[in-house]
Amino acid sequence: MSTRIAFLKGHGTENDFVIVPDPENVLELSPAAVAALCNRRAGIGGDGMLHVVRSAAHPEARGMAAEAEWFMDYRNGDGSVAEMCGNGVRVFARYLQYAGHVAAGDLAIATRAGVKTVHIAKDGDVTVGMGRARLPEGDVTVAVGERSWPARNVNMGNPHAVAFVADLAHAGDLLTAPPVSPAAAYPEGVNVEFVVDRGPRHVAMRVHERGSGETRSCGTGACAVAVAAARRDGADPAVTGTPATYTVDVPGGRLVITERPDGEIEMTGPAVIVAEGEIDAEWLAHTLG
Repeated sequence: MSTRIAFLKGHGTENDFVIVPDPENVLELSPAAVAALCNRRAGIGGDGMLHVVRSAAHPEARGMAAEAEWFMDYRNGDGSVAEMCGNGVRVFARYLQYAGHVAAGDLAIATRAGVKTVHIAKDGDVTVGMGRARLPEGDVTVAVGERSWPARNVNMGNPHAVAFVADLAHAGDLLTAPPVSPAAAYPEGVNVEFVVDRGPRHVAMRVHERGSGETRSCGTGACAVAVAAARRDGADPAVTGTPATYTVDVPGGRLVITERPDGEIEMTGPAVIVAEGEIDAEWLAHTLG
């Protein structure tokens, strides 16, 4: 490993990431190394890491290389691997544009949840094709302290439990994962969204992301919330034949989610690169030693 490792810092609606360009997949980024870099006091700080690798160079992405040149090897802030991160995809696309790998317009990005289509608009917003939601059957309940709510099980390539509440403060501090039952519904953990109504097809949410705690935004979570809200409101596009668009306010900003009659979901929002620099590999080795 070289003595210095390039990195960037970016965010999408304040869901922030350490970006590590590694086109040929030569860096050894252990869970401990990722956690150290994402540490907000002793490291760079971030909700997660975007490890930027060419699909052909990564064993999990080689099968997608013909469709997408770049693979988003996403890691949670605790170093664990995740299937997908909606805000992360937008920031990943913005990095590729920033680095000169792509121009504004359409591109494809490989993720563990499949190939995602992305459009970088000239006005700066980034739209991501998030695929279709799956709605596993079975009742789910979310609890915080003495309160509990029924939740909608929504899978966006990663698992979500969406609970509609009277007040976002009822979610508590979200420092630890809210209990969700039955546990068997989410064998690998779950992202939990708490949602209130703000107006017609306009909601606000807070989220506990597994492996990261409460974050300022969650793209797949916003999609899951829009899907759950559409079903609750009788606006399922597959039934009505018309797209359903919801504005979803998150603590870090605003996302716009559209579900089409064919089930495909699009998410639009900002993505920003705020800094770039170098990681001292000796510091990292000392930290892990």
